[in-house]
Amino acid sequence: MRGFALTVSQQAPDVFVVALRGELDMTTAYSFDEEVRALERRRPSLLVLDLRELSFLDSSGLARLLALRRRAQRSRFRVLAVRPSRDVQRLLSLAAVDRAFSFVDEPGEALAYA
Repeated sequence: MRGFALTVSQQAPDVFVVALRGELDMTTAYSFDEEVRALERRRPSLLVLDLRELSFLDSSGLARLLALRRRAQRSRFRVLAVRPSRDVQRLLSLAAVDRAFSFVDEPGEALAYA
């Protein structure tokens, strides 16, 4: 799958699911960052990153995910990730980024953490 798409859905007044599809790379990472920062201004208690349809991730995408995690810690909101494909999960593990996030298997599971 080529390209990138991001879909946001609101699950509760302060809970948002951000579904990523395609490739999060140097050409799309900052668009992702801008969209997520807009959500952060709404003061969420929980952001769920749905990574199931993310097909590719490069160092720019990894950096933006880690930046989101740091901002979440500073602003005191939680970020959970829906487990990605095996290939993306392998990259997250190799880069040790998987240690920065808690993972669930489905977006609905994350609502228990809200």
